[in-house]
Amino acid sequence: MTSRRSQLQEDTYFRVLRMLQDNPDMTQREIAEKLGISTSGLNYCLKALIDKGWVKVQNFSQSKNKFGYIYVLTPQGIAEKAVLTGSFLKRKMQEYESLRAEIEALQSDLAKPVSL
Repeated sequence: MTSRRSQLQEDTYFRVLRMLQDNPDMTQREIAEKLGISTSGLNYCLKALIDKGWVKVQNFSQSKNKFGYIYVLTPQGIAEKAVLTGSFLKRKMQEYESLRAEIEALQSDLAKPVSL
């Protein structure tokens, strides 16, 4: 079983890869704001993704980013994103089922008559 910390890291990697695939010229500040994390935290994450070979930085003169670069998923990054998508979806479905069972139990408790 993976630790909560590694799950959070995996979720962050997944979300960053997903954002970059959809919009490679997002700035670090924009990504960090959308994810609700600090810019320095995102910078650490991006460096890790680059070190893993999942993302590369390319110069792009028409980028909205003032430094003129974009983040591009590598073929390995695209493959890893697919793996992360599968594990993310599996974990979220388990969370959903657990919440659904808890909600049903609470609704059942509410439906019972209260005796004083």
